[in-house]
Amino acid sequence: MKSTNSKDSSHGQPSIVRRRIVALAGGVGGAKLAHGLAQILAPEDLTVIVNTGDDFEHLGMYICPDLDTVCYTLAGLANPETGWGRVNETWNTIANIEKLGGPNWFRLGDQDIATHLERTRRMKEGQSLSQITRDFCAAWGIKHTILPMTDSPVRTMVDTDEGELAFQEYFVHRHCEPRVKGFRFDGVNIAEPAPGAREAIESADAIVFCPSNPWVSVDPILRVISLTPTPLPWGEGRKVVAVSPIIGGKTVKGPAAKMYSELGIEPSALAVAEHYRNILAGFVLDSVDSEMENSIKQLGIRTLVTDTLMNNLTDRTRLAQDVLNFIRS
Repeated sequence: MKSTNSKDSSHGQPSIVRRRIVALAGGVGGAKLAHGLAQILAPEDLTVIVNTGDDFEHLGMYICPDLDTVCYTLAGLANPETGWGRVNETWNTIANIEKLGGPNWFRLGDQDIATHLERTRRMKEGQSLSQITRDFCAAWGIKHTILPMTDSPVRTMVDTDEGELAFQEYFVHRHCEPRVKGFRFDGVNIAEPAPGAREAIESADAIVFCPSNPWVSVDPILRVISLTPTPLPWGEGRKVVAVSPIIGGKTVKGPAAKMYSELGIEPSALAVAEHYRNILAGFVLDSVDSEMENSIKQLGIRTLVTDTLMNNLTDRTRLAQDVLNFIRS
């Protein structure tokens, strides 16, 4: 299904009503919903803008964890057990790096390393991240548009009780153990949206915040877009809908719930809705959190209660269709 039908009064036949959607995504949850949307929407009707705040350099390579997770997922190459990395991966390179005394805390598979090596080579030649991503998507057979949020370096820094840590140091090396006190996005004030990102948002019929971490996946994208010379009027003339990454006070993956707690906010779907309240028209929450629906409505936000857990492709597509139907309503 790639369109919604309506009656054409001149011929009495169904006519195609297209919906141009921009999805903001980061992490495994964001990649899953983006994949679901890609099963329904035509390539020209879906643009996925991906967080690059957690990009970093490691072992001499430029690594884009969120961008690669989204690309691998839409290409059908992602590891179905972890949601990140490549399916049928081997680990010979990292095993030998470890044997030689090199760092092994960031696990990189052999196929994944090829992605990072080729990206790094092209960036050293002066190619932009968005150009490289476009070429990679073509090589992997991805027809929908996937864009990094910016071609400029933006780095998410996590303020913790043990000092400020780069995101991957906090997330992977330290296993999210330090207590979070706040966040800073280094370089965001001078970063420009990637080519095509702003235009996609301005021409979109609706914008979907995927079930990604609000603090470190969606906020960096919003900061890059909103700090442009003419900030986008998010709430004017377009529908903005968010899907909660928190179900029953917990996240399926990632540290979002832990972050909320350590910042003194009870982790919940309501807390996520309040995080975005100034720009949302609609909010999608899981059935287990249905008791929060009225509180979210009191924020002036329309709601959809449905099953948001995505265990397989059927779940992803069903949730994506629910979100699209909600937008059309």
